[in-house]
Amino acid sequence: MISYNNMLKYDYLIVGAGLFGSVFAHEATKKGKRCLVIDKRPHKGGNVYCEDVSGINVHKYGAHIFHTNDKAIWEYVNQFTEFNNYINSPISNSKGKLYNLPFNMNTFYQLWGVKTPQEAKTIINKQIQDYGTKQPKNLEEQALSLIGKDIYETLIKDYTEKQWGIKASKLPAFIIKRLPVRYTFDNNYFNDTYQGIPIGGYNTIIEGLLKGVEVKTNVDFFENQDEYIQCANKIVYTGKIDEYYNYQHGKLEYRSLRFETETLQDISNFQGNAVVNYNDKQVPYTRIIEHKHFQFGTQKDTVITREYPEAWSDKKEAYYPINNELNQKRYQKYNALAKSEKHIIFGGRLAEYKYYDMHQIIASALKKITIEFAN
Repeated sequence: MISYNNMLKYDYLIVGAGLFGSVFAHEATKKGKRCLVIDKRPHKGGNVYCEDVSGINVHKYGAHIFHTNDKAIWEYVNQFTEFNNYINSPISNSKGKLYNLPFNMNTFYQLWGVKTPQEAKTIINKQIQDYGTKQPKNLEEQALSLIGKDIYETLIKDYTEKQWGIKASKLPAFIIKRLPVRYTFDNNYFNDTYQGIPIGGYNTIIEGLLKGVEVKTNVDFFENQDEYIQCANKIVYTGKIDEYYNYQHGKLEYRSLRFETETLQDISNFQGNAVVNYNDKQVPYTRIIEHKHFQFGTQKDTVITREYPEAWSDKKEAYYPINNELNQKRYQKYNALAKSEKHIIFGGRLAEYKYYDMHQIIASALKKITIEFAN
């Protein structure tokens, strides 16, 4: 608890020690500002936090692969640590058969035995013509119109329905505005110029960002909200925006995840790849992550994590915003409240109700602090 004797002790109270909050704190501290960062979790780093298990950096909240085309962002993160040359090339397991992702000539050969781009294009275009529609009304119609029946039913349908907990025919079409299709033998999932995993794990970046910054973990902002608000000139809030406003316009909805992590002793290589997706609805998890492959580990043991999609509740972590029409209308009401605030800066995926990749969060934080210090 912060005493009233310490009111206005800080220039910024930053709620959340994830990437957004850490970048903001780092840049503000460089400008001579006094920051206090608090987080309700027992550790810094938010969802990029890594846990050392048997000498392996385990991505505690799911796989995080850094990728960007923005050279400035790449140079920004590289000031804290070097990155390895990991390239994400996931494998998809459908009905016992393995397929390469993203959809490319390897995938098409595995599906149909075709060996040339023209053969693959002919099959895909014929299926789009047979099963697609010019005005898709849902995700299923959208997928069929973009990629055809075989790829949709083999590699998209069951996985998507597990991920979102609803039939693809009930999901909005905009969830998949496009699907990457490559007529080359290229398994590079992101295809960004700069990719990799930080050597030593993401904690090295967070520690670098928060060096010299006061940080308190196991602290729930809402338990002593009034006192925390009065301890700083401004607040940088990265939590759920609807929670900040006490859900006055209704609760925003999310999908959650559950992780089951297991150390396999005396097994040096469980699946031969960092990420293997499991499409079939009979398999309750969507993927298995083998963490050592992110950093080309040679340990005698290995650590795997099964990732289970779940319905979200207040007691679970909010991972994926459900950006349907109802939730977007609610968010716009909260965003209008946020824009009227003079002493609060909202940022990050929960405060902005938006799915962000890591490089996008960093860019957003840098943009907001630039605006902040330009005023």
